[in-house]
Amino acid sequence: MSLAQSIYSTVFRKNYTMLAAVFGAGFAWEIGFNATMNKIWDNNNRGRQWKDIRHKYIEGGEDEE
Repeated sequence: MSLAQSIYSTVFRKNYTMLAAVFGAGFAWEIGFNATMNKIWDNNNRGRQWKDIRHKYIEGGEDEE
Protein backbone atom coordinates (compact mmCIF):
# COMPACT_ATOMS: atom_id res chain seq x y z
CA MET A 1 0.00 0.00 0.00
CA SER A 2 1.47 3.35 -1.00
CA LEU A 3 1.50 6.46 1.12
CA ALA A 4 -1.22 8.10 -0.95
CA GLN A 5 -3.50 5.08 -0.60
CA SER A 6 -2.98 4.91 3.15
CA ILE A 7 -3.72 8.63 3.57
CA TYR A 8 -6.84 8.27 1.43
CA SER A 9 -8.10 5.25 3.35
CA THR A 10 -7.55 6.87 6.76
CA VAL A 11 -8.43 10.52 6.15
CA PHE A 12 -10.33 11.18 2.93
CA ARG A 13 -12.50 8.12 2.58
CA LYS A 14 -15.18 9.24 5.02
CA ASN A 15 -16.60 12.70 5.19
CA TYR A 16 -16.36 13.14 8.96
CA THR A 17 -12.68 12.18 9.10
CA MET A 18 -11.86 14.58 6.26
CA LEU A 19 -13.83 17.32 7.97
CA ALA A 20 -11.98 16.69 11.24
CA ALA A 21 -8.64 16.73 9.42
CA VAL A 22 -9.46 20.02 7.67
CA PHE A 23 -10.59 21.70 10.88
CA GLY A 24 -7.61 20.35 12.81
CA ALA A 25 -5.15 21.53 10.15
CA GLY A 26 -6.82 24.95 10.04
CA PHE A 27 -6.66 25.29 13.80
CA ALA A 28 -2.99 24.26 13.90
CA TRP A 29 -2.19 26.65 11.03
CA GLU A 30 -3.88 29.54 12.86
CA ILE A 31 -1.96 28.91 16.08
CA GLY A 32 1.36 28.63 14.26
CA PHE A 33 0.73 31.70 12.07
CA ASN A 34 -0.33 33.85 15.04
CA ALA A 35 2.70 32.81 17.09
CA THR A 36 5.04 33.58 14.19
CA MET A 37 3.48 36.97 13.48
CA ASN A 38 3.60 37.91 17.18
CA LYS A 39 7.32 37.12 17.27
CA ILE A 40 7.94 39.18 14.14
CA TRP A 41 5.88 42.08 15.54
CA ASP A 42 7.73 41.98 18.87
CA ASN A 43 11.12 41.92 17.14
CA ASN A 44 10.23 44.88 14.89
CA ASN A 45 8.81 46.94 17.78
CA ARG A 46 11.27 46.06 20.54
CA GLY A 47 11.65 48.94 22.99
CA ARG A 48 8.46 50.72 21.92
CA GLN A 49 5.87 48.48 23.55
CA TRP A 50 4.34 48.83 26.98
CA LYS A 51 5.90 45.59 28.17
CA ASP A 52 9.33 47.02 27.35
CA ILE A 53 8.90 50.48 28.94
CA ARG A 54 6.60 49.62 31.82
CA HIS A 55 9.37 49.75 34.42
CA LYS A 56 9.95 53.46 33.64
CA TYR A 57 6.43 54.48 34.64
CA ILE A 58 5.36 52.12 37.40
CA GLU A 59 6.83 52.67 40.84
CA GLY A 60 6.86 50.11 43.63
CA GLY A 61 4.91 46.90 43.69
CA GLU A 62 1.40 48.26 44.06
CA ASP A 63 -1.13 47.37 41.41
CA GLU A 64 -4.01 49.81 41.03
CA GLU A 65 -6.73 48.20 38.96
